[in-house]
Amino acid sequence: MSHVEASLLGAVSGLTIFIGLPVARLRRFPAGFRNTMPAIATGVLIFLLWDVLSHAGDVVTGAMPNGSHGSLTRFAGLLAAFLVGLAVGLLGLVYTSGRMMGRVRGSSESPRQLAMIIAGGLGMHNLSEGLAIGQAAGTGALALTGVLVVGFGLHNITEGFGIGAPLAVDKTVPSWGFLAGAGLLGGGPTFVGATVGYMIISPYFYVLFLTLAAGAIIYVINEMFPLGKRLSTRAPMAWALLAGFIGAYATDLMLTYIGA
Repeated sequence: MSHVEASLLGAVSGLTIFIGLPVARLRRFPAGFRNTMPAIATGVLIFLLWDVLSHAGDVVTGAMPNGSHGSLTRFAGLLAAFLVGLAVGLLGLVYTSGRMMGRVRGSSESPRQLAMIIAGGLGMHNLSEGLAIGQAAGTGALALTGVLVVGFGLHNITEGFGIGAPLAVDKTVPSWGFLAGAGLLGGGPTFVGATVGYMIISPYFYVLFLTLAAGAIIYVINEMFPLGKRLSTRAPMAWALLAGFIGAYATDLMLTYIGA
C-alpha cells in the first residue's frame, strides 16, 4: 500500500465523525432524551479511555524486564512516554482552555466551548488512531489496516455524537459551518496520524500519542459530568452512562470478531 493510499484511508476513517454531528441540530427529540445525550456521550468517552489506556498499557507491560522480549531500558522509555503523554494530554488542555476561554475558577464552558474542547480532545485520540493505521499500512499488514479503518470509522460516528450532544441542549442551533469546524478538529487528525505513522514506526511514538489522547479524554469526561448532572437526575444519568459505554463496547466486540 502506498503512502497516499494510507493517508486517504486515514481521512475516510476520521471524517465519519460528520455522520454523528447533525444530532447537534435536532430539536424534535423528547426533552428527556435530549437531556441524557451528554451522559450517553460520556459513557462512550469512558469506554474510549479504557480502550486507549489498555492498548498503551499492553505495550508498556510487554517491555518489562521479566518478559521474553523485555529490557529495563525499553521499559523505562515506554513508561516515560506513557506518563508524559498522560500528563501533557490532561494538563495541556486544563491550562490551554483556561487561558483561551478566560475561565474563572468554579465556572464551566458554554455548550459551544465544551463541544470544541471535546472535538480537540477527540482529535488527539484520533491522531493516535491514524498513527495506528499508518503504522499497520507501513508494515504491510493490509488486513489489519482494513479492520482498523472500519473500526475507527465506526467509533468516529459515536464520537461525532459526543461532540454534538452538548449542542443539542443549547438554546441556539449551531450553524453547519460551526459543525464543519468541529468535525475537522475532531476527525482531521486521523489523516495526519496516518500520514505520519506510515513514515515513523515506533512503539514509543505509539504509546505517547495514545496517552496524549487518554489525558485529553480524562479532561473532557471531567467537563461532561457537571453538564449531565445539571440536565438529568441520578438514575436516568446512570442508565445513559451505561448505555453509552455498552454501545461503544458492543461496537468494539463486533469489530474484534470481524477481524479475528
